[in-house]
Amino acid sequence: MADHFTLAELLGSLASDRHDFAEFFRSPSGSLSLTVARWPARSVDDQRPHTEDEVYFVSAGRAVLTIGEERVAVEPGSLAFVAAGVAHRFSEITEDLETLVFWSPARHTNAAR
Repeated sequence: MADHFTLAELLGSLASDRHDFAEFFRSPSGSLSLTVARWPARSVDDQRPHTEDEVYFVSAGRAVLTIGEERVAVEPGSLAFVAAGVAHRFSEITEDLETLVFWSPARHTNAAR
């Protein structure tokens, strides 16, 4: 059986008035999970470093992503890798930010929820 998803539908299920995210896929081996996330314009990203590597794909919005000491502007089509344990956050969110996030290993595999 193949898993098939539509990004617009996944993002459409998230709250639009606050930061929200949802896991929608976890590989049977636990090597990968996928989430969608949204930050409304002018919101604050208060995430902390994770125990998993992450890749962010920005599907909508504009912001600045700080990874460690580096700041990069992100917009639709941007891809960014964040290594496990590295501090990172979105700021200067000028347009509602929507992302697809790849986690390896699967989110929360290395730490208690």
